This record gives sequence, C-alpha cells and structure tokens, in this order.
Amino acid sequence: MKRWGLVVLGGAALACRAPLAPHVSLVPQRLVADGYDSATLTIDGPSMGAPVITIEPVRAAAVRDVIATARGWQAQIQASVTPGMVTVRVQFPGRPPSTARLVTDFDAADSAGDGTPDFLRLDDPDDQRAFRRWFTFLAETQYFEAAERRPAEIVDCAALIRYAYREALRAHDGNWATDAHLAVAPGIASVGKYQYPYTPLGAGLFRVKSGGFQAGDLGDGSFAQFADAKTLQVRNTHFVTREVERAQPGDLLFYRQDSEHMPFHSMIYLGASQMEKGTGRYLVYHTGPDEGGPGEIRRPALEELRRFPDADWRPVPDNPRFLGVYRWNILRKTI
Repeated sequence: MKRWGLVVLGGAALACRAPLAPHVSLVPQRLVADGYDSATLTIDGPSMGAPVITIEPVRAAAVRDVIATARGWQAQIQASVTPGMVTVRVQFPGRPPSTARLVTDFDAADSAGDGTPDFLRLDDPDDQRAFRRWFTFLAETQYFEAAERRPAEIVDCAALIRYAYREALRAHDGNWATDAHLAVAPGIASVGKYQYPYTPLGAGLFRVKSGGFQAGDLGDGSFAQFADAKTLQVRNTHFVTREVERAQPGDLLFYRQDSEHMPFHSMIYLGASQMEKGTGRYLVYHTGPDEGGPGEIRRPALEELRRFPDADWRPVPDNPRFLGVYRWNILRKTI
C-alpha cells in the first residue's frame, strides 16, 4: 500500500509520496557456516548513491562485491564460520531501512579426518599466504625483541609457536598492533575467512585429543589454548617431508631427543627474513629453560643448522632424531 503525505501551497493541497524503504531479497536464505558459502542480496529500485549494508551480529557474515545493476544494487553476503541467525540491514540516505534474514548452519565436516574441522582450514590461497607471512613475521620479531619486552608466555619452543600461531589469526588493526607492542606493523592483509577467537571453538585453538572432528568436540575439552610440542606435532600438523629444502615458510621442524626433560623440540622455518635484507634462509626457535636459566630465542641460518656441532640437531634425512618437516592442518589440502 502506498503512503502519501499532504502539502499545502498557496491554498492548494498537493499529494506527495513519503520515502519508501528499499525492496530487498536474499537467495538462498540458508547457508553453511564454512566461511565461504554466500547468498545474493538484491536491492531493487532507483536510489541516490550506494546503499549502506550492515550485518548483525557484526561477525556473523561479511558483505562482498557490492555492484550497481540496471534495477538497483546487488551484493554477496558471505557466511562466517560461526552459525546462527543473521540480519542484513540495507539503508539509503533519507529513506527508511529494510532488513532481510538468513540462517547459517554449523559445519562439522573434517575432510582429512585429522581432527581439525574444515571451518578452520584456510582453503583460499590469499588466506594461506597471509597466515604464513604473519606467523613467520611474529615469530621472527620475538628474536629481535628484548627479552623483557616479550610476552611472558614465551618460555619454550612450543610457547613461541603457540603465540605466533594465535596472533597470526587475529584481526591486525591498530588496537591489536598497540597491544602487541609492535613499533611497525607490516603491510600484510589479515586472514579473511575468520579471526581468532571468533569461531565455534572460541579460544580453544589446538587439538589435544585423538580422533576425527565431531560436533561434540566443541565442549568436551578436545581443543585447548595450550599444547606442548608433541601435541602440536601429532594433533595439529601433518608430515610433509624429511628434506628441509621442500619446506615452506611457516612449516615446523620437529625433533625427538634422548632427554627426559624435553624430548620433543620444534623450530619454525622462516625462509627468507622479513626483518633483514638478504638471500639467506632461516629458522627460529626458543631453546627452553637451560641449566637454571630461562633460555633464549635463536635464529640460525639453515646452512648453519646443517653444520651444527651436535649432529642430533641437524635437519638432514639420515639424522634419526630429526622427525621431519610438518605443516599446519589448517593449511592441509583435502581435495
């Protein structure tokens, strides 16, 4: 039904139509909360300027590819990885808003059967690159940081990995950079599929129990914020190679030494440094507490490590202590 107003000019009454809310539709109205599934938002009718499209809750979905059409506007609404009811609000200046709703369903798939849910996997190449660059940058940054300025949690090799992994998956805005005590933030895009801790797992990033992923894992302690080096290897990464030349930045090297104190040890393969110019390839790791001291973070060149005086630490195929190069399950190809 049309709405009309009444305006009196010089004793004559003229009818004028009040501004109408835009007509909007969403197809489909149900998505999988996998970080990629999307619906088409259609906005019909002429307008002055582009529409303002907002999502409630804010992180429930994302607006992509807003384009003008012959009939109005069109956009893609991309699901996040968190299931629930999503409200899409559309408004033009001087006109009432319109809303459309859709539902995103929980995705319990685990394509690799490795215990890592597909909603955590970074299938998009841009997301993979963003994660690798942030992960290696943050780990290498700690090598150059004064010990007293490092996060207190970084006390051993697994702690350095956990820190860099968690922070690599955050939204890297100005507030984050301040909290992270970064003098300079690199021009690296954040992962787009999701940002920690806004996933169905919340703060629990690391798989700590065996078995493939299932919905019940969300609340039974299968995931935690803490994982030691062995758990990182067995539950959160997968074997790639024993030839370190095939490692990619962000991969991990694992060792098992004849030590009761710290049998499992891990290093981060950096590849080229993001902090210094040069052609060298590097690794970074925390030694862990040693002889009553807190230990230190080291960043040896790959060639230096290959010639390390203690052969048990050389990343070469004929070293039985070297378990090989491992890659994060979130980077695992499942197709």
